[in-house]
Order: sequence, then C-alpha cells, then structure tokens
Amino acid sequence: MNQTPAVEQTTESPATFSDLSHGASLPKEVALVWGELRGLAHDHLQLAALETQRAGESLVAMITAGMMVAGLLLSGWLGLMAAAVLALTSRNIMASDSALLLVVAGNLLVALVFCGVIRRHSHHLRFPANTRSLQPAASELPNVETS
Repeated sequence: MNQTPAVEQTTESPATFSDLSHGASLPKEVALVWGELRGLAHDHLQLAALETQRAGESLVAMITAGMMVAGLLLSGWLGLMAAAVLALTSRNIMASDSALLLVVAGNLLVALVFCGVIRRHSHHLRFPANTRSLQPAASELPNVETS
C-alpha cells in the first residue's frame, strides 16, 4: 500500500488580466489606490510639517538659552578679570593701568585663538564631501582639445 499522497494535477489555467477585470473594474481600483496614496502622502507631509515646526521652536529655545548662558559666562569672565586686576593692584605688583592692559591683551589673545579655531572649522560648512561626490570624475569629462 502506497502511503504517499497523490498529487492532483489541475487543468485550470492561471488567472489572466481579462479574468481580473470581470471581478472589479480597473479604473475603480486605480482610483482607490490613488486616493489611498494621496491620503498617505498628505499624512506624511503633515507629520513632516509638524516635526519641522517643533524642531524650529526647539532651535529658537536653544539659541535663546545659549545666548543667556553666553551673557552669564561673559559677566563671570569680566568679574574674574576685574578680580585679577584688583589683586595685582592691591598687592602693588602692577599699576592699575598696566594690569588693565595685561588683562585686555590676554583677552585679545584668547579671542585670536578662538578665531583660528573658527577658521579651521569653517571649511566643513561648505560640505566638501558632498561637493566632491557631485563633481564628475576626470574620466567622465569629455576631452575637449583646443586648437
């Protein structure tokens, strides 16, 4: 006795395009899919708009807080420099005008160092990797010979 199930062979052909059109009209299906696609695109764009608005508000809050912190740090730095000038003048190490000039020179030196840091990092603001990737390779450029 054969225990393996017999495989039935069917003579039915696979569904053709004309068979599908009998069940539902193609223009109605396309219209339904188009409507769903439009709705999905609208939802995604609305979500992107809301997230962009939220990111903008967060950026404004961060910039405002950063400016407040910068003001507080500046006043703290000025207080430290004033204390240094008072310490130098009260101990008769330097005259007040010399101590002020020393503090100003120190501040200008620190500012110059930070300007160098900014200049070194400004190169990255031009997106150099993207610019290089968008330029055609030398082998793709047409050979134009001038006579």
